[in-house]
Amino acid sequence: MTLRMNAEARALYRAILGEIRKRLVLGGSEEHLANITPTSNIGEILSRQAYFKENLPRLSPSLREPLGRVRPIRFPRDYLHDRVLLVDESEVDEARKLGLCDVTTDVEEARSYPLVLSTVGYGIDVELKPLHVAPELYVLPLWNSRDTLEALTRIGSATGRGSVAGKILASLEDFRETSERERFLESLDELVAEKERELNEKIAERLENFSLTLTGKELLEFLTELKDGNYEAIFRRFSGVEEEIMGLIDEAERELSEKLGLALELFPRDELYPLHVSPERVEELRAYLERELALERYLKAREIAEKVVPLIPSLREELRRARELDFLLAVKDFTRGFSFPELKEGGVAFLRGRHLFIENPQPVSYAVGKLPEGFTGPGRPGNEGVVILTGANSGGKTSLLELISQVVILTHMGLPVPAERAWVEPLDELFFFRRKRSIYGAGAFETALRSFVRALRGRGRKLILIDEFEAITEPGAAVKIIGELLKVAHERDFYVVIVSHLGEELREELPFARVDGIEAKGLDENLNLIVDRQPVFGKLGRSTPELIVERLARKARGRERELYERVLSAFRE
Repeated sequence: MTLRMNAEARALYRAILGEIRKRLVLGGSEEHLANITPTSNIGEILSRQAYFKENLPRLSPSLREPLGRVRPIRFPRDYLHDRVLLVDESEVDEARKLGLCDVTTDVEEARSYPLVLSTVGYGIDVELKPLHVAPELYVLPLWNSRDTLEALTRIGSATGRGSVAGKILASLEDFRETSERERFLESLDELVAEKERELNEKIAERLENFSLTLTGKELLEFLTELKDGNYEAIFRRFSGVEEEIMGLIDEAERELSEKLGLALELFPRDELYPLHVSPERVEELRAYLERELALERYLKAREIAEKVVPLIPSLREELRRARELDFLLAVKDFTRGFSFPELKEGGVAFLRGRHLFIENPQPVSYAVGKLPEGFTGPGRPGNEGVVILTGANSGGKTSLLELISQVVILTHMGLPVPAERAWVEPLDELFFFRRKRSIYGAGAFETALRSFVRALRGRGRKLILIDEFEAITEPGAAVKIIGELLKVAHERDFYVVIVSHLGEELREELPFARVDGIEAKGLDENLNLIVDRQPVFGKLGRSTPELIVERLARKARGRERELYERVLSAFRE
């Protein structure tokens, strides 16, 4: 059963969720926030506490770095246009239901595809299942997620749970050469152009350095051969440089062949300088390579898929676990220094509680309801379920109401609370009525009164926190209204903490209520207010206006000072 909260209490709950959410690093981790919705079920709260007590201490900060590298791994059901399923007439419907590629029963039609997969003995033999028809749809997402797999391996090692990611990575190594060749194929134009440029530079350099030395007799023979048109004899004299150029071409083609994984002859031999590969030749080579690589990719992927597909369910569980670890790390970071509250009947109490959203807050101890064993506080703590909180302006009364709400909400979420020790009764409803500083008049009074009355309806375990109801009506009426409302709350055993400057009047009206006070102790050397935000139990808080008048009197001079001192004396009388 979910803890029911009014709007202001839900706003505090959302702020708590926001603090956890901003610490998450993985998409999808937020789904775990739904598992800590405030609940009134004691068994569920205890179950959550046990879960966090077991898991939070195990978490190492070193997990944050590999967790930040984890990304989702999705296996798409793409339609592959580079292959066809050649099947018997009786298998057409089953093959088409796979929805992975074209299907035909015609051998001639099948020959136009780079890959022919077949159940009838022509092409590559397959069974009609995704693993055989499209193994790349399993292998390529894993290949492209190697960083995630490496991170999961480290997470498995750090948590002691192990990981199947390491086995998957080992199997994927067989795909590395194929992937490299695909990368080179994607940049085929650039590769060919670069080799062409390198070759022409080397040939030009060789020709620039070439010299032909002839004796007088050899020169006469050369001229005679030239006159007679004996070109074979002439070219023999240049055969050395030609052989060198051919060697350069062979070496360049050998390097390209190694990168692309097949033997090729790309550069022309009839025109040695400048060398030029036509675009048509490049496209012809690309088409051939794509066909060869499609076959190689399929065969290699099918071999790998047979090993890794059985591991995918475990891998999905590891990814889910990574999101859970991310959530747990966020909770651990947010609740650092917190303690798990004890569940007990009788109200709410905590020692040295610290407001979640105030920087360097003063620790405060407080209780409403039956005091638990081990609770201590200044003044005269009692077992009252209705408390009137009085005292200095800006003394921390509203912040204390917020802190009480934070402790209650976190307890019902199953989380630790920002206190050294806490005792909380699981509640059915939490109401927090924050003072609306900018809303006054009959309409505001009517709205507030209606809200308070709604909170008092029915029965159950309720905590009602009210911040200065009298601010929206006159003090005399406020005492009567608050008094009757608190009597109803007392009669129904609801827990109430109300902030009010009417503590003295209400104490006379409500003998069952406790009046606590937050006191401004005085002025420091700079005439600033000294406020102890720890309430004193059973003691009316000293009024801040008296200290403000004292500060003004001490700062003033002459007749103005006399006037302030006269006002100050009225306070003291």
